Amino acid sequence: MENLIKRILAVTVIVVVVILAFKYCEFKKDDDSTIDYNTNLIQQQILNVGKLVVTEGHFSEVITYKNQQKYLMDMVSFEKKALVVVNANVTVAYDLHKMKYDIDEKNKTITILSIPKEEITINPDIQFYDVEQSKLNEFTGDDYNKINKSVKANLAKKIEKSSLKTNAQNRLISELSKILILTNNMGWKLQYNGKTIQSDKDFDQDLKL
Repeated sequence: MENLIKRILAVTVIVVVVILAFKYCEFKKDDDSTIDYNTNLIQQQILNVGKLVVTEGHFSEVITYKNQQKYLMDMVSFEKKALVVVNANVTVAYDLHKMKYDIDEKNKTITILSIPKEEITINPDIQFYDVEQSKLNEFTGDDYNKINKSVKANLAKKIEKSSLKTNAQNRLISELSKILILTNNMGWKLQYNGKTIQSDKDFDQDLKL
């Protein structure tokens, strides 16, 4: 009788251990499935964000181009000049396909390793008016190259002083915030530049470093 009781207890213990082991494996499987699901969801969101963010602007300016050719010990000169009207379409773009990141499933952390710098494209439409020149000092390709170079340099200064780059950066932060919202909702952390990102302001401060 005593042996029978011991056998029943032994069988009961074995059954309980098997059930607990099964439950643990089932729980572990569910946990792994959740991590995989969350990781895939985050990767998909990053792919959705990974696009070309483009901000467009328009700039105009009028410049006067002059050039003199002097002869006979500068006693005689021939001048050429023109009124140059410039209308330029400018784009500031962030290609987020180039963004690099790391996903740490164990610690539930996304780390943005690098954000691509802005790409500024200037497409000027240059028109010449009131062109004055002489046979001894005509407009050449070199003049047009100088004018084009000067126009782009002036436009670059205008872009720096304008709100175009700031607007482009705000659009960039808006896209990156989609990742932040998702990670916060899922209980993950988002890191960039050695810091945990808590809000849009963190992105704004770090991007202006």
